[in-house]
Amino acid sequence: MKKIASIITNKYLLAGVFFIIWMLFIDQRDYFQQKERRDELRKLEMKKEYYQKEIDKTRKELGDLQNSPAALERFAREHYLMKKEGEDIFIIEDSTTGKK
Repeated sequence: MKKIASIITNKYLLAGVFFIIWMLFIDQRDYFQQKERRDELRKLEMKKEYYQKEIDKTRKELGDLQNSPAALERFAREHYLMKKEGEDIFIIEDSTTGKK
């Protein structure tokens, strides 16, 4: 019993336990806050990757529109519902998304 009491009252052990508790729960940059920030960073990196892909896709589409009259005509027909003379256009809406 005396040996257990001496181990528990050891100043180095007490200081170590206090330090661990402090760093895990009390400190301004505690473990749980760091975990939340890592998760948020991962989400932001995924968004950054998505938007980078979208930017690349848009740049490619812009290059096609600037260099190809056929692509420009296709874009105008799809997005602005332009048509040639004597042509009929039928618009079919998707009932699940409401898009044309």
